Amino acid sequence: MAKICEYYFAPQSPWSYLGHARLIEIARQYDVQIEMKPIDLSQLYNAADGLPLAKRPPQRQAYRLIELKRWSEHLGVALNPQPKFPPLSGDAAARLLIAAKFAHGTDAAMALTGHIMQAFWTADRNIMDESTLIALTNEAGHDGAALAKAADTPGVQSEYERFTAEAIAANVFGVPWYVVDGEPFWGQDRLAFVEAAFKK
Repeated sequence: MAKICEYYFAPQSPWSYLGHARLIEIARQYDVQIEMKPIDLSQLYNAADGLPLAKRPPQRQAYRLIELKRWSEHLGVALNPQPKFPPLSGDAAARLLIAAKFAHGTDAAMALTGHIMQAFWTADRNIMDESTLIALTNEAGHDGAALAKAADTPGVQSEYERFTAEAIAANVFGVPWYVVDGEPFWGQDRLAFVEAAFKK
C-alpha cells in the first residue's frame, strides 16, 4: 500500500509554489499518494495567532523578499517576489482546484495548481479574478467555465471548510505543510526531510 502525504497549501502562497513541483516529483519517485488540501489562510492565521503579510512588521516583510529571491535562485524556479496583484486571497482558486479534483482526480488538480501558481508568481495574472481562473483552466486543458461553476457549489465549499478545520485541528500554522505517517513538516525547505520520510 502506497504511503500518503497530506498536503496543506494555499494557492496564493509563494512558498507553496516554490515547493509544489518538487513535491510532485518526489511523490512519484517513491510512489506516494498526495492528498491535496487547499486551505483558507485567513482562518488558519486567526486560529494560530498568525499575521497576514500586510500586518507583519516592516523588517519581516523586507526579509521575506530577500528569502524569496534567495530560494528562487537556489531552486532555479522563476518567481517575482512582488507581483502586480497582492496575494490577498486564494479562496476562489482553492475552490476551483477542489472542483478540479472532484472532476478529474488528484493528478490533474495538482497539475492545474502548479499552472495557476506559476501564472500568479511569474506572469502577473490575477488568480483572485474568476475570468482569469477560467482562462488558466482552459489553458491547462480543462473546461474552465464548467469548473468555475462547479467551484461555486455547497459541496466544494464544504470540502474547503473541512480541509481548513482539519488543518487547525492538526495544529498547522503555515503553508505549505506536509504530513507523512503522522509526522508534520512545515515549509518547502523541509522537503528533504519529507523525502526521507517517503523512503522509510
